[in-house]
Amino acid sequence: MLFDLRGRGRRRTVRVIYGGLALLIGAGLVFFGVGAGVGGTGLLNSLTGGEGSGSASFQAQIDKYKKLTEKNPKSEYAWEQLTLARLHEAGGEAYVTRSGELTSQGRALFSQVASSWNSYMALNPKEPNPTLAQEVVRIFGEEGLNEPAEAVKVLQIVIAAKHGSTAQYQATLYSELADYAYKAGNNGTGDLATAKAVALAPSAQRKRLKKELGEIKKHPKGPEYTTTVNGKPVKVQSAGHGTFTTTEPAPNSASTTTQPAPKSTSTQPGGVTSGTK
Repeated sequence: MLFDLRGRGRRRTVRVIYGGLALLIGAGLVFFGVGAGVGGTGLLNSLTGGEGSGSASFQAQIDKYKKLTEKNPKSEYAWEQLTLARLHEAGGEAYVTRSGELTSQGRALFSQVASSWNSYMALNPKEPNPTLAQEVVRIFGEEGLNEPAEAVKVLQIVIAAKHGSTAQYQATLYSELADYAYKAGNNGTGDLATAKAVALAPSAQRKRLKKELGEIKKHPKGPEYTTTVNGKPVKVQSAGHGTFTTTEPAPNSASTTTQPAPKSTSTQPGGVTSGTK
C-alpha cells in the first residue's frame, strides 16, 4: 500500500514518513542546526531567524526578511529565509481548513511563498536548499497551488540532493515526480521517473507501482466516473481546487462545464470522485 498515489492524503503521508527518515539519516546535523546550512544556519535556526525563539511571530520574520530582500535583492540568504518564514506562517489555521483546502488568505500566502522561492532560484544558488525544496513541493502540489510543472522542478532538486536516502525513499520521490510530470503533460520526464521508481522499489511492489503510474499517465486529471444528474448521464472528472469537470452527452455533441461536484457524487479524502463507473 506504500506506493498507492491515488489519494492526496496518502501522498502526504508517504512524503512525511520518508522525508522524516531521510532528513534524520542524511541531513540530521543541518536540520537540527548543529551543522551549517545554507547561509550558515541550521533549518530550525532559519525558521526562527536565528533568534532562538520558536514562538516568535512569523509575520515579524516575514517583514524582517522582506525588508532584507528589498535592501539586497541578490542575497540568496535573504530570499531563503523569507521563503522559510512564509512556509512556516502558511501552516496557520487561517490559511488551510481542517479538510486541507486553502482559504483565500492561504492561496495568497502560498503564492507569496512561490514568488520568494522563484526569486531565490533566480539567483542560481550553487546548491539549492533541498530541505526547503521538499517543503515547497506542497506549495505547488494538489493541496496547494496545483501547479504540477513547478512541482516537477522542485522535486528534481530534492532528488538530486539525495540526502544519503534509502532506495525505497528515492523510489517514493521518483514515483511522486512521475505523478506530477504526467499531470503536467511531461510524459518524457514521467516515463524516466517511472522507470527509476520501479527499479528502486521493493520487488514485491514493482508490478503494482508500474500499473498505478501507468494509469496516472492515461488519466492525468484522475479517472472519469459516470453518474446521473437530473436524470441525465454525466461524466465527472476532477479539475483541481475542489472543482470538477462534467460532460453531459448530447445526441450530436457533448458540452463541458467546470463546476462544484454534483450532489449525486462524493469526494473521498484522496480527492477521487465516486459514482457509477
